[in-house]
Formats: sequence, C-alpha cells, structure tokens
Amino acid sequence: MKLGAFMDPEYPIFSTTLCYLERDDAYLMLHRVKKEDDYNHDKWIGVGGKFERFESPEDCLLREVKEETGLTLTHWRSRGLLTFIWGNMTEFIHLYTADEWTGEMMQGDACREGVLEWVPKEKVTQLPIWEGDKIFFRLLNEERPWFSLKLVYDGDTLRQAVLDGKRVV
Repeated sequence: MKLGAFMDPEYPIFSTTLCYLERDDAYLMLHRVKKEDDYNHDKWIGVGGKFERFESPEDCLLREVKEETGLTLTHWRSRGLLTFIWGNMTEFIHLYTADEWTGEMMQGDACREGVLEWVPKEKVTQLPIWEGDKIFFRLLNEERPWFSLKLVYDGDTLRQAVLDGKRVV
C-alpha cells in the first residue's frame, strides 16, 4: 500500500482530541505555559492531545484527560470536528464536552502541560485564545448539534473559517 502525501513530513497531518469539562456554568481550561516550543504557548485551551498508535478518538480522549487532569470521564459528548490549518500543518481535532467524571483533579504544578483553572463560560472569550475558538464556543453555548469547522491561520491570524461547508470568515 502506498500512502503518498499522508506520510509526507513536509505537510504533516495528525489527529487530536480537545475536551472542555463543564461544571457550574464554567469550563475547565488549560493555560499552556510550560512548554516553550508549543504553538499553543500562553493560550487557554481545553485538555486533550495527539492520538497514539491504534487509538480511537474516545481512547485518546479518555487517556489525555486522565493524564492532564487526573480525572476519569464517565459522561461525554462528541460535539464536532475542527480542521485546524496552521502553516503547512493540518490537525483534525475531535471536539468533546464532558459533564461527569470521577477522581481528584490535579493541583498546582502537577499538570505537565500548564495550569488548570475553572473559567466562567462568559469570560472564556476574554482570555488569550485562538480567534476561531470563539466560533466553536458560540456553537457549544448554543447547544448546536455536531458540526464541522475548518479554521485556517496565518500565524495567530484567522484567515478563513468554514462552518459545515459554508464560509463564515
């Protein structure tokens, strides 16, 4: 089997999960401050990360949430697929929200990715986040059913957003 462009290191393509835990009208956010070589550095995002070999989206979701928060999800929903294009990289992000879990959340410096904090939903867009995140937060808050959102960036500048096949930016 010839995989061609899918394995081309000049144009990397990979899959990740991104989850926003919800509690008391707030999202659990991760302030990415610990890794210097991180395109999310100093931004606020949900928890999640790259798929490991042979993982399904749900396998990755559960593993990443456990690794980054110490929590074990017991109820979650798939909310959409984000196609994040940044330079020559394409990332397919499986977006989830979760509202039930067990365990104790990591505190202080225990999270290797950054600082975990519960942020009221109405304040999320005031934080340093990717511009396209504001679009999907609006969709999440509207309880929009599953959606596909393509976000094309030039550096930190959002150049294009396409929601379910229709350009919105």
